Amino acid sequence: MHIVLVEPEIPANTGNISRTCSCTGITLHLVKPLGFSVDDKQLKRAGLDYWHLLDLHYHDSFADLRAKYPQGRFFFATTKADKSYTDIEYGPDDFFVFGRETRGLPGELIEANRETCIRIPILSDARSLNLSNAVAVVVFEALRQQGFPDLK
Repeated sequence: MHIVLVEPEIPANTGNISRTCSCTGITLHLVKPLGFSVDDKQLKRAGLDYWHLLDLHYHDSFADLRAKYPQGRFFFATTKADKSYTDIEYGPDDFFVFGRETRGLPGELIEANRETCIRIPILSDARSLNLSNAVAVVVFEALRQQGFPDLK
């Protein structure tokens, strides 16, 4: 599976997501521009000593990423989706796309991919979950559906 962060802004969130990906064997894709340096101390600290386990790829744009994986099945996490993340049957090669911490995914990505947008149900008065928490929720549901392959 693949996690895609489109223009992430907060190094600690990306570090936490890197650790989740490292512990589960999930590939992480970072779409530029990034809101931090990849040498950021907070980023490295959040990932602790798991960096050697991480399969990490950088992309200059989301279009570049899509072009590299034309057969990929992409799901877009947004509070604006109609479907819950639990309404989908996930496969081992799926991509889960998350947006910036402050703004979420760009509107044009949401509109162009409305049928594959997913949301995590939360209270109507709440804005959203923390990005690293949202990634973990979706990742572990997809892994659960697949019987936690290769995990002990």
